[in-house]
Amino acid sequence: MVSPRPAVQSLPAYKPGRNPADLAREIGVERAVKLASNEVAFPPLPAVVEAVSRAVGETNRYPDNGAVVLTRALADRYGVDPAQVATGCGAVAICQELAQAYNDPGTSIAFAWRSFEMYPLLARIAGAGAVQVPLVPGSEGGAADTHDLEALAAAIDDTTRLVFVCNPNNPTGTAVRRAELEGFLDAVPAGTLVVLDEAYREFVTDPDVPDGVELMRGRPNVAVLRTFSKAWGLAGLRVGYLLAEDPAVADAVRRTHLPFSVGMVAQAAAVAALSSEDEVRRRCAAVTAERGRLTAALRDRGLEVAESQANFVWLPVAERTAELAAALEARAVITRPFAGEGIRVTVGTPEEDDVFLAALDDALAL
Repeated sequence: MVSPRPAVQSLPAYKPGRNPADLAREIGVERAVKLASNEVAFPPLPAVVEAVSRAVGETNRYPDNGAVVLTRALADRYGVDPAQVATGCGAVAICQELAQAYNDPGTSIAFAWRSFEMYPLLARIAGAGAVQVPLVPGSEGGAADTHDLEALAAAIDDTTRLVFVCNPNNPTGTAVRRAELEGFLDAVPAGTLVVLDEAYREFVTDPDVPDGVELMRGRPNVAVLRTFSKAWGLAGLRVGYLLAEDPAVADAVRRTHLPFSVGMVAQAAAVAALSSEDEVRRRCAAVTAERGRLTAALRDRGLEVAESQANFVWLPVAERTAELAAALEARAVITRPFAGEGIRVTVGTPEEDDVFLAALDDALAL
């Protein structure tokens, strides 16, 4: 019998958010609300629809493997050389390429926990160790929801090749501030690559949460990871990118890149999205305003909710997590539970959030 590697056999399956149409059919309702995957509720940008329509007519050809037009557009936007940019099939693909590029068995990847759930899986796939540094309370007496960068720095040793700092953190939504992050970056050894995972950067409203690209400048062991899946509304097309101060880091990602994995339509959509930045900013402002309303409504119900800097909020309901998430699902609202820890709730439209709040009230009354 042919068997995969033991590390692969033991990997848990990634669990995406449920399809709302499936849930609606299952429980016999007309419509279910999905607030599980941190998608934006807005439709695709008009410029994206137009670009996609044009690109579809060329899909009998392979896409540009180097994504040259998109790479140049990103380089221009961030004021870097194209050699400092690498694109991928979503930011998560670049995470895997980084692990493949920098980790051998006997090395390690360090990150806070809980954070993006793919980090420990990527370490196992690469045969590397996963160093998980517990989150700490961001407020006195609160739940553990914030990076402990001092402990993360102390956990780095000679085996540590990669460190992921998810800022804002997924799934808790909290963010570390400038002084703390600068001090951490200065403390990391030159031989360890720090990846600032900023998938939710566009939703940050706290001026003290730094732009990772600014902190990257002059630090050759720092790279920034971003995505078009969230604020830019291209979750279904899968485009992410990495910016690296040292071009050798971007080159390493390109060397482990699966050829043609960023499709022609996706590249065209991403370039068009970049040309619509003003509209994206307006949409993000609407999301953050609704985030504030949703946070206040949850706090009014006596729930502990940290200040989120992302397009979701975190409910640290601990042992009540599974029961509450199931009760919401029974009321046609899909959220993202993390067993024994809490529930992540995407900020939807005001109407979707009102449906969620009504379902929550009903569930809490049981």
